[in-house]
Amino acid sequence: MADDHALVRRGVRLILDNEPDLTVVAEAADGAEAIEKTRAQRPDLAILDIAMQRMTGLQAARELARLLPELRILMLTMYDNEQYFFAALKAGASGYVLKSVADRDLVEACRAAVRGEPFLYPGAVSALIRNYLERPRAATSAPAGSSPTGRRRC
Repeated sequence: MADDHALVRRGVRLILDNEPDLTVVAEAADGAEAIEKTRAQRPDLAILDIAMQRMTGLQAARELARLLPELRILMLTMYDNEQYFFAALKAGASGYVLKSVADRDLVEACRAAVRGEPFLYPGAVSALIRNYLERPRAATSAPAGSSPTGRRRC
């Protein structure tokens, strides 16, 4: 778990260590330290804050996804922002949890990530749907002269 605020790290540890199936094995104050500790401890899941000194959580997520492709990554952030959300997905995160609702969502998000399932807060789901619907329709339409079965019509 990496966050540049010790108080947040303590709070997250309290939430997770109270669960019988979750244990915090390492804490880091920035992305570089998170990479170092993740390589040493080999956890199932990395929880990263987006905005940290020295190396951001997004930078750390990209590096961890490259180094340890089996590692699950959750972003824990105060940013309810589509730009950060999409950047986190591109960096390899399988979940995005807002700090404002972490007491409610974090445990569920951790369990989903470990099972290999994505976890998105409701606003992120709306952003994904909006992004999909805004894509050019031409790319998804069938070529002229073809049917849905792929056969040519005569």
